[in-house]
Order: sequence, then C-alpha cells, then structure tokens
Amino acid sequence: MKVLLALFICIPLYAATSFITKEEYAASLYHNPRGIGCNLCHGELGKGKRIAFYKDKGVPKVFEGKPINTIAYAHFYEQIKSKIRGMPRYYLTDVEIQTLYYYLHREEFRRAASKSNKPK
Repeated sequence: MKVLLALFICIPLYAATSFITKEEYAASLYHNPRGIGCNLCHGELGKGKRIAFYKDKGVPKVFEGKPINTIAYAHFYEQIKSKIRGMPRYYLTDVEIQTLYYYLHREEFRRAASKSNKPK
C-alpha cells in the first residue's frame, strides 16, 4: 500500500518535468501550426523566402513569403487573421499567435527580460 502511495505521489512530479518548454511549443507551432508550416514560406527565421518563379502572361513573377520577423505585433496579428492570397488559413487562437510572435522575436524578449532583471 505504501508503495502505491509513493508511486502516485511521484508520477505527478515526473509528469511536471516532461512538458515541453515555451520555446519547444513555439517552434512546433511555427513548423506545423495546422498542416503547412510557416517556415516553408517565411524561412526558418521569418526573414521571408522565395517559393516559386513563374510567368503570368509572359511576364516573369516571383511568389514569395514576406518577412514576418520585423513587423510589429498588431500588424502580425492582423495579417494572420486576414485572408491573404496564397497564405493558408490557420484559425489560430490569440495565445497561439502571441506564441508565434514570441518565436520570431525571442531574442528581443530575452534581451528585454535580462535588462529588467539587472539590479538598479
């Protein structure tokens, strides 16, 4: 009986350490939010990426994912929620959108956090 009790106490402690980190969750959303990953069109760092070259009525064109790592959050949010031609609709929650933004700007968040944690 004592062994079972100890086991039940230890399982939640082990489970608490097995969850993914915020960075892992953000990376998984960026690489596979609902099928097609953001990285396929916007690149690994969100700097944008050429996807295809084609001709439209004889005129050479480029289909590309625009840079998304330098835009402000409000614009980022608006673009994800809007119907952009060529971009899949993901139906992301606000928390998922915030997490994607964090993924693309995590170095800025870390720098800001380290500045605010320094003694004054």
